Amino acid sequence: MTDTAEQDEKRSTYERRLAALRVARRVLWRPGFEATIRERLDWLMRTAPQVHDLDERVDMYGGGRIVAALEERVADLLGTGAAAFFPTGTMAQQVALRCWAARTGSPTVALHPLSHPEVHERNALSQVSGLRPVRVTNEPRLPTAAEIRDFDEPFGALMLELPLRDAGYLLPTWEELTEVVEAARARDAVVHFDGARLWESTVHFGRPLDEIAGLADTVYVSLYKSLGGFGGAALAGPDSLIEEARTWRHRYGGTIFQQFPTALAALAGLETELPRLPDYVRHARVVAAALREGFAAAGLPWARVHPEVPHTHEFRVWLPFAPDVLAEAAVRQAEETSVGLFARSWDRGGPNLSFTEVTVGAAGLEWTADDVRAAVADFVARLPAL
Repeated sequence: MTDTAEQDEKRSTYERRLAALRVARRVLWRPGFEATIRERLDWLMRTAPQVHDLDERVDMYGGGRIVAALEERVADLLGTGAAAFFPTGTMAQQVALRCWAARTGSPTVALHPLSHPEVHERNALSQVSGLRPVRVTNEPRLPTAAEIRDFDEPFGALMLELPLRDAGYLLPTWEELTEVVEAARARDAVVHFDGARLWESTVHFGRPLDEIAGLADTVYVSLYKSLGGFGGAALAGPDSLIEEARTWRHRYGGTIFQQFPTALAALAGLETELPRLPDYVRHARVVAAALREGFAAAGLPWARVHPEVPHTHEFRVWLPFAPDVLAEAAVRQAEETSVGLFARSWDRGGPNLSFTEVTVGAAGLEWTADDVRAAVADFVARLPAL
């Protein structure tokens, strides 16, 4: 098959998947970004009056009350001195680490090779901001305190992605996290949390958001990844650094003319989704256990749910088939039964080995363990014999 034919086939499968999942009676997650414009605007207009006065004037270049209200809300939730709204997390983190580099005198940032800047940002830290990333460990987990202590070159900042998405949404234990932070501080380094999905970490850590964020010098959080907003991010930390970050935000082109739709959607997400995230995390553990049981009962010789007990409401499933085989089985199941067990794409992890990400949201709370096991049995029946 030519590259063009393969791309056309993937595109066709993607369109079929979206169409089937839109009308499926049962899914584990209905992401807002796959809804129509009308549906998204309807959601915002239903929730917006609960979170802000809609008779206020709109903002201009972030100068309206609504942006300030969002920043105050985030700072309050994370227990920091201040917070600044950014259009993207990529920009927010570059600004944070650039500001710290000026203060520490070191452009070197220690991070994990699977962290977002290394995998998804086209080397923006070095190419745009003049920073020098160094990789602390190649293990598919967060670095340990020993690895931080023993790292063989100096660095000014340690960036920790919590959870580490591309390793399976992994989090360390609370004790491991505090030891890593202490090890970095012992080296006179500042600590920055890439907390794009920090909101859902409270169940695993058994700590409130402000206590988790309080370990770091600065924290970035996404305003859409788990909250269902339209986009945007926030950088939270000490007043003086956040004030400096606002200056760099302007220099990076982040002071957008009007931001009220994104800010309003973020406030709505904080009001409606944030309180439900612990329920999603707890139910993800039920779903993960039922998936493991279902694959075992179906007799698959090798299947993995990683981590076995999810750290957040998202985790990975690994199966011994090529991505196109699994994608076709998942789409056919949704089309023919109106049950979408696997709603996301499958990626190659090795020869005849693939993985997908599973997210449990509001729709997933309706699934019992028996529902999951039955869906697994139906899905496996659509796979070729090994």
